[in-house]
Amino acid sequence: MTSGPLPDAPIERIRRHLVGLRMPRALETLDAVVGQLERGQVSAIEAIDTLLAEEFTVREGRRIKAALQMARLATIKTITGFDFSFQPSLDRNRIMALATLEFIGRHEVVHLIGQSGTGKSHLAIALGVEAIRAGRSVYFSPLADIIDSLAKAEREGRLRERIRFLCRASLLIIDEIGYLAVGSAAGNLFFQLVNARYERGAMILTSNRGFSEWGEVFGDPVVATALLDRLLHHAVVVQIEGSSYRMRQHADLLPPAPRPAPAAVVNDAAPSRRRGRPPKTAGA
Repeated sequence: MTSGPLPDAPIERIRRHLVGLRMPRALETLDAVVGQLERGQVSAIEAIDTLLAEEFTVREGRRIKAALQMARLATIKTITGFDFSFQPSLDRNRIMALATLEFIGRHEVVHLIGQSGTGKSHLAIALGVEAIRAGRSVYFSPLADIIDSLAKAEREGRLRERIRFLCRASLLIIDEIGYLAVGSAAGNLFFQLVNARYERGAMILTSNRGFSEWGEVFGDPVVATALLDRLLHHAVVVQIEGSSYRMRQHADLLPPAPRPAPAAVVNDAAPSRRRGRPPKTAGA
């Protein structure tokens, strides 16, 4: 009488299951964990937990790396890496409150205002990294690149499609508002993006110019007013008053930095209202 094939050992079945489930890290760790289990160093539950934790850590790392690339975050900054002692005007507790990301769920706009080198971009990127770790979608871009992409899309008849793309992310970070004047045509394009995200998606904006100077930045005080009407309705304004961290070793060579214009008072209790295009200028 011939005997049938011998049944597979449980450890071999586990290996096949891990291969079929595409869990390469758990497969790599299996022998070491089984050895610990046989020596009585871990319980069966702890062994299972170790295998799953190893696989989850690797997959989460891949997810975060891909999300950072999709967000266009070339450099990675963290809140723990920010030197709060160099900017004593900045309330650390307020930044840590923003790091809870509740402002994203409320579709609020965070304004980080201060002179060059005071840490605005660092904080904006760090909050973006926190959002990605929490599973939120993020998109980061300087204002000049945003304007260029909108202008190109308008020339090609794809403006609405481009705005829809920029509205997909849970958090849109727009850096360097005010470093270059963009003109009224660009201001109108930017207004269309802001209006599309208004009360639908959170944003973080960094600027070295006070709100009273946005008319100069966008080439038209009427467009600037329409922008601020939406951007300050549900807003958190963080003004950083300090010197440049990058130039701290050469501070004696620099002239005193002008302080940004005071930020406007934000009324979070203002009633919601539907808004459309900005009013036409007097010249038009």
